[in-house]
Amino acid sequence: METTSIRHVRFGRSNRSLRLQTLIWLRWLAVAGQTLTVFIVAVVLHFQMPVFEASLLIVALALVNLVLALRYPPTHRLQPGAALVLLGFDLLQMGSLLFITGGLANPFASLLCVPVIISFASLPLRHSLCLLAFAMICTTALSTTPYPVPWQEGEVLVVHPVLQLGFWCAIVSMMVFAAFYAYRVSMEATLLADALAATELVLEREKHLSQLDGLAAAAAHELGTPLATISVVAKEMERELKDDEKFGEDVALLRSQSERCRDILRRLTSLSAEGEDHLRRLPLSSLMEEVIAPHRQFGIELVLVEKGDRSSEPIGARNAAIMYGLGNLIENAVDFARHTVTITVEHTPAIVSITIEDDGSGFAPDVLTHIGEPYMSSRSRQDERAGGLGLGLFIAKTLLERSGAQLTFTNRATGTSGAKITIVWPRHVMDLTDSV
Repeated sequence: METTSIRHVRFGRSNRSLRLQTLIWLRWLAVAGQTLTVFIVAVVLHFQMPVFEASLLIVALALVNLVLALRYPPTHRLQPGAALVLLGFDLLQMGSLLFITGGLANPFASLLCVPVIISFASLPLRHSLCLLAFAMICTTALSTTPYPVPWQEGEVLVVHPVLQLGFWCAIVSMMVFAAFYAYRVSMEATLLADALAATELVLEREKHLSQLDGLAAAAAHELGTPLATISVVAKEMERELKDDEKFGEDVALLRSQSERCRDILRRLTSLSAEGEDHLRRLPLSSLMEEVIAPHRQFGIELVLVEKGDRSSEPIGARNAAIMYGLGNLIENAVDFARHTVTITVEHTPAIVSITIEDDGSGFAPDVLTHIGEPYMSSRSRQDERAGGLGLGLFIAKTLLERSGAQLTFTNRATGTSGAKITIVWPRHVMDLTDSV
């Protein structure tokens, strides 16, 4: 099964970037929230706080945001380094505002986690770790602030050092946990998107291959007229020059080769016109032979066991997704088998079932629960030829499930070794005659 075109495609896993417009909107939300908080604390509650200094910090954030909004288009994506600088500025601005309003005793101190979470969700890991280290430094600096928490005039809210230490531990632990969670969720979503993109790429490639017969017919039709003209001219030249010692043999060769070309084009045309039904409709047995054939040349014995009479077998449409998915599973079995791969085909009035078994080492017990996840090894050992990341198995599983199949991955019964994959379709999905 050809997978070279997939392995050389670069997906977005290594190109994580943050859209500037998203960051700008989050910053405007921060400006609005900080302004509202200062207004409520200073004007509504009449608490003592450095309003002028706090206002300068809020204005600085708003000015930087305004410059970015005017300078760059909404679709601009930040390079990781630029995004790190902007998030670092946001962290410094928020830390400075907290520093002059009580430090870790301020109820809003936990907002220091926000830039870190954004970074781990959208930037490469090394940049995010740098921002996490900077956030921890800022958090530690907040524990040394000489400024009290805004409170009623004449009263000072004193926070015990042990409680300060508790605040520091709580914020740092929340920061680390939230960062790890955001990174894992983001990476899993990115890997899934990449794998689905690879699936669509494979399916599109298979569709192009199935359309080659139509292209061949079109080429035969377009080339037929000029080739007929060449053949007529060659016959006239042969009639005039057949006794010429210098050009007679060349003209005869030219006419015979033009006739040969017409025969080839005639066969291409008949392939598309007369064999169209054969190409679009396949009995189950023919489908299995076509899927198995490319894998018979790797020194592994492929045994096809048919349970049921061919006279009652389903006849379905040629489906590129099913053929690629089955081919990929058989290729995987061949890669890991020692001697034999057994493919059992069974059809009843209700279902169509295909079971693929090999005599290899089988699936590792701790891997069985994760079978079909992208970028994960599907066996207990790595194999360069099989990909080693589980992407091919994920593609096959996705394509077959989209066709209506249910897949089960297990190991063979006790006393034997090897993996076992069972694919089951409802009969009406695989049999066009049911809908006629």
